[in-house]
Amino acid sequence: MKQDTILEADLSELAGRITRYTDGDGIHPTAVSHLSLLRASRPNERVPTVYDPCLCVMAQGSKRVILGDEAFIYDPSCYLVASVDLPVVGEVLEATAERPYLCVMLRLDLKVIASLLLQADLPPPAAAPTRGLYLTKMSASMAEAVLRLLRLLDTPEDIAALAPLAECEILYRLLKSEEGWRLHQMLTAHSQARRIAKAIKWIKTHFAEPLRVEDVADQASMSPSSFHEHFKAVTAMSPLQYQKQLRLQEARRLLLSETLDAATVGHRVGYESPSQFSREYSRMFGTPPATDSKRLRMGAMT
Repeated sequence: MKQDTILEADLSELAGRITRYTDGDGIHPTAVSHLSLLRASRPNERVPTVYDPCLCVMAQGSKRVILGDEAFIYDPSCYLVASVDLPVVGEVLEATAERPYLCVMLRLDLKVIASLLLQADLPPPAAAPTRGLYLTKMSASMAEAVLRLLRLLDTPEDIAALAPLAECEILYRLLKSEEGWRLHQMLTAHSQARRIAKAIKWIKTHFAEPLRVEDVADQASMSPSSFHEHFKAVTAMSPLQYQKQLRLQEARRLLLSETLDAATVGHRVGYESPSQFSREYSRMFGTPPATDSKRLRMGAMT
């Protein structure tokens, strides 16, 4: 049997299993802690979100993910990998009630990947940091590894013992893939990419605080100009643009989940000027925070 025939059968089974464990549109956590299943029965508007390091394998449909000014379009023929924390905009392109968009998202355990690097026979990655978001052609071996993890949802009593093994195989296949060196690069000790990854983690944790690029560059043991160049190579944006996206996405979450006015939310995420907050929020989401909050709440109630 040809490999593409095997892959088609695997993707068909994958779609069936996602359908079985999702009772409607949205993101569905599973009994496997790092694993979520996504489903949409129609194309949607652009939705800003923050990707943790993750693997996205699509069984059906297609999606566009925008990072900075770049667009990554993927479908069952390829999978998407985020090797660092990244603010992106997602948009489901192809989905119907009869053939919904179906996707597996696996949060990457970077400690396990680092351990695998000590065992896998991999060539050294390129020295200069590259994009922290990338696409790789889907393979039968990856599809089968993802299926082995999903099949464990049928036997919950096996998850504690076998899910770590199944995840480990997926991560190994990820490292051995054609673009696996990109992930390898982020975990190589003392590499420029590793230092940028640590800086990204710091900014994500302290996004509401004033940001001096010189201070973060110093933590990364880089000159400000070198840090700025390598940071943009990984994230497709400057450190200040990255911080702004994190602030505005957290502001939107607060407006939906808590009964706070726009000025309070803006201050909480780090804005001293309410007018600047409203202006930048409107530029990113297309409408002022108070108006957007009402729209989001009405949508949540329907």
